[in-house]
Parts: sequence; C-alpha cells; structure tokens
Amino acid sequence: MGSTPTRERILDAALDLFGARGVDAVSLDDIASVVGVRKQSLLYWFASKAELVNAVLDRAAFELVAVMDAAIRASGPDPLDRIDSIVCAVFRPVVRRPTLLGLIREVGRLDPHHVRHLAERLAPHITDARSYLEQQMACGSLRMGDPGLIAAMVYATVTGIGTDRQLLDTVGWVPDAAGLRQLRDQLRAFLRAALAP
Repeated sequence: MGSTPTRERILDAALDLFGARGVDAVSLDDIASVVGVRKQSLLYWFASKAELVNAVLDRAAFELVAVMDAAIRASGPDPLDRIDSIVCAVFRPVVRRPTLLGLIREVGRLDPHHVRHLAERLAPHITDARSYLEQQMACGSLRMGDPGLIAAMVYATVTGIGTDRQLLDTVGWVPDAAGLRQLRDQLRAFLRAALAP
C-alpha cells in the first residue's frame, strides 16, 4: 500500500478487476477488498460504481493518449513511420498490463452512458488522427482510403483479435508478452503494406 494514494489504488484495482473479470462481474466490495479498505472508503472517492467505471475509462484513455502523443512527437516526418510508432506505443502499456486489453474488450459491453463518456474523451484525438490521415493521403504519402474506416479497422484488430479468446485459441496464439509483441508486429507489417502508396 505504502505511499500510493487511496484513490489511485482504487483505480488500479478496478482496472485490473474489470479487465480480468468484466465490469458486471466485479462489485464495489470486490474492489474494496483488493485495495484493503472498507466499501464506505471507496464510496468516499467514487459515489457509485458508474462513477468509478467512468474514472477508470478516463484513466485508461488518458494513459493511451499520452503514449500516442509521445510517439507522434518522437517520430519523424514519414507517415508510415509515425503510424508504426503509434502502434508500438499503444502496445507498450498493454504488454506491461494485459488487463488493459480486457478493459478495451469491456467497452463494447458497457452501458451506453459509459460508451458515450469514453467517446467524448477520445473524440478530439480521433478527429486529429482522421485529419492527419486525410492530409497524408491527399498529398500522396499514404495510399488513398477512408481514414475513419482505417482507424476503425486498426481498433477492431486490436480489440477483436487481441481479446477474442476462442479465436486466439483456434490459431494457437498465446496471450502473453511474447504473443502481444507478435500481434503488434503483424499489425505493423499489415498496416505498412496496406497504406504504402
């Protein structure tokens, strides 16, 4: 426990539990037990489970956007290299914390209120990404296509293939750090081939 503030410990525990077991299967009592506090202490920080779910989604989105922004700043001017850097950046936290993939999987199962909440947080970043892809396609640096659909396909690949246990078992993919790196590298190669002019 140590010096980590209680609110942060609650968010960490909730993210891991939601990602591992699903939002509906986790109670506030479960989270309080993992954190080592009473349920009332948890309710001091988050008035309801819905509020806690939104806070966990905010935190996950903030962390992913931060690593993507850093990747963009560190990458060169080549759009294929930039896209490659972003894919690598997104997979880094997932390799360190596989329950993030589980949380991503949960987004499609959440109450529409939570989905809207997350969509509002991500909307400006999605708009920026789409504009960037459109500009690069217009100047011939990337193959022409629908930037929104391309972004959606990347998202679907990460969330679908990255979280569909039955499909993964069928192809013999192992959802460990090495397997996640393999998935990342296949996605990188696929995007480079698909978007090269």
